[in-house]
Parts: sequence; C-alpha cells; structure tokens
Amino acid sequence: MPTVVCNNINIVYEERGSGVPLLLIMGLSARGAFWEEHVKEYEKHFRCIIIDNRGAGDSDKPEGPYSTKMMADDIADLAKQLNLGKCHVAGISMGGAIAQELALNHPEIIRSLVIISSWAKCDPYAIQVFDHFKDMRKISDPADFMKLLQLWIFAPPFFESEEARANLKEGCETAHEEYMQLHAFCAQADACINHDTVSRVNALSKFPTLITVGDQDIFTPVKFSEQLHELIEGSELMILPKTGHAHHWEDLETFNNATAQFMLKH
Repeated sequence: MPTVVCNNINIVYEERGSGVPLLLIMGLSARGAFWEEHVKEYEKHFRCIIIDNRGAGDSDKPEGPYSTKMMADDIADLAKQLNLGKCHVAGISMGGAIAQELALNHPEIIRSLVIISSWAKCDPYAIQVFDHFKDMRKISDPADFMKLLQLWIFAPPFFESEEARANLKEGCETAHEEYMQLHAFCAQADACINHDTVSRVNALSKFPTLITVGDQDIFTPVKFSEQLHELIEGSELMILPKTGHAHHWEDLETFNNATAQFMLKH
C-alpha cells in the first residue's frame, strides 16, 4: 500500500472508490483494514482514504508519547500531500477523538464529520478502563487480550448469534498474526486518556456532524456522545438499540446506510 512521510514518520494508507474524499480513522490498536465492511458501501460514493494510524498496522511505530492532536496532524499532512481539499471525516472511538482534533486544528480540510463511539474527555472510570487495558496487554497472550476487548466492545445480544460467535472465536485464534507492539499500544491508550476537547469542541458547530453510539456501550457510554451532541451545536445524534461500542458492526446495514446518506447530503 502507498506510504507518505508525515511528521517524519511513514503513514500507510489505502485508496478505494472515487468522488469526494472520505478520510477513515480507526480506533485504539486497530489497522485501517477494519473499515472493510463499511468501505464496501462507502466506495460506491466516495474516494475512501483508509489510514493506519501512527503505531498501528503498517505505519511506523515510534516511541511515545502520542496524542490525538499528533495523530490528527499526521492525517492532515497526508491529506495535504494528496491534495484532497475538503474531506468527509469518519472516526471510530480513538479515531473519533482524532477527528475532533483534526477539525479543530485543520478546519480547512473538513467537509463533514462522523464521530463514532467517542468522547470529548475521559471520566475517572474510563481512565481506569484504559489503564487496565495497558496492564492486561502487558501480561496477556494475543487470544486472551482479544477476548477481553470483545467483551468490552460488543453488547450481549451480539453473542447470541452463532455466526457472530464463530467470527469472534476466529478473531481470537488469529489475533497473534497482527499483534500490536506493546509500546505503541500503551502510547495510543495514553493518547485516549489525555484527549480533552471539552472547552474547544463547540467550534465544530460550523461543520455538519453526526454522532453515533450504541445504547449498551459500556466502554464509551451514551453519556459521552450526548455530551458531544450538546457541545456541538446543530449536530445529529444517532443511538442504535441493542448494540455496544462496536455498534457499527453489530448493526452494519443501518450504520452504513445512515452514515453514507448523511455524508451524501453534505
């Protein structure tokens, strides 16, 4: 896949589709390829730029610290080098936090925002969750850590499907194949902990913004998205029933249709 040097590191990305550019930003420890089931829909309408964040996938993994602003600056540099102009931006979890910093610090490249399962600032409980992830990542094997994450990101109804359980089992069995380096995982987790746009995020009110969350999300609960919705005047909030942090997978068709239609309107 193509590589661009951004902020003195190599950022790897993939392009799919054509039309108005859409920057796709993944969450903690995830490579851009996890957008695949969404890109199958998005590439029908948009020029999708699928990014491996610093520390993840095939992009460089420098020592920390990282911040959501730093990762946003990486993406802004990539967008400018590709001459993308104004872009739709969609970010999942940590990617949603990065998207906020991208829009705050590089507004000239923003056309619209889709902020998925994200937050403006961690509360004390969320900080403990991220700290626990770091602790478990240090002592767990890949399969056990993947199972831990699955229990945090999927709501109970998802586990009732035999097909879903089979896919989750396969995810645990193959987790070792792309296991993120420990220092990079901890640096991304610290970026999540330290993300804070509460006093600034109202500036995003000038952009069309859709915020999505699952009503059973125990990782980044509904209150985080409700806070973003209150702070970003004119934003839209979509709460998907019977889903968790990974509502974008748990109710894939609804999510893909709603987010694609939102971006097409803008």
